This record gives sequence, C-alpha cells and structure tokens, in this order.
Amino acid sequence: MIRHILIPSDGSERSDAAIKHGVRFAKALGAKVTGVHVIPPFHSFTYRSQMLLTYHVALPEDSEAGYKRATGECAKKILQAIKRAASAEGVSCDTIKVIDDQPFKAILEVAGKKGCDLIVMASHGHSGIGAVLLGSETQKVLTHSQIPVLVYR
Repeated sequence: MIRHILIPSDGSERSDAAIKHGVRFAKALGAKVTGVHVIPPFHSFTYRSQMLLTYHVALPEDSEAGYKRATGECAKKILQAIKRAASAEGVSCDTIKVIDDQPFKAILEVAGKKGCDLIVMASHGHSGIGAVLLGSETQKVLTHSQIPVLVYR
C-alpha cells in the first residue's frame, strides 16, 4: 500500500503538472508527500580565489555566496509550490532541498531516507539539446529505483 510519495521538481512546467497529479493521487490514497528539489553544488573553475577577479570585476552573482543565495531562493519557490498544492488538497507535505551533482542519486537517497513507497515525477523538465546531452534524470531514476516510479507525461 502506498503511504508516502516523493515528488521531485525542477521548477519546469512539466514538473508543476506532475506535482498537481502526484498530490491528487496522494489524496486519493490517503498518503503523504515529500517534495524535493536538487541543486548542483557551486563549482569554481580555479584553484585560487584571486583568479576569479582577473578582470578586476567582482560580481556577487558569480560568487559562491551569490550562487547559494540565488539557488536557495529558486528552491524555496519550487518547494513552496509543492506545499501549496498539497495544502490545497489537504495532503500532509514535507519538503527538502538537496545539493548534489547527480539529481537522480539525490532523489533516490531521499526516497530511501524518508521511507517513500512511490516516486511521482515528470517525464522530463528540460528539453532540446540540453536534455539529450545531459540525459534524462527521470530515465536514471527509473533505471536505478528500487521502488515504483510513476512518470507523468
């Protein structure tokens, strides 16, 4: 029996649709949901921080602090959308932000740690050549998951 559904979101329109359907499914089953958003860690392409100022221009948004602030604000909006959808349907909801280079692994780890019975996610968020080059996180979750995955198209 499904009692806990994990709903990952990247903030795309497809993810938003998957959230709505996943929350409605949870309501029908009397299950709770956990929403997750995975953020890649900040990567510096230099080993010396002074090299970041080579052109004598310090842009806060290019700094690690600026990156963390911007991605944190984005994650907050995405996770609030999941909370709002769950609240509107009267479904218990928890959310978590994870920092990881491999979103599919982070999604599976959260599912395991939270004791989720099902993952509901969009078929893909990003489209075009980016999706082809990066590969589909949904496909990776499907391939490696030990629990059922419902893919919303």
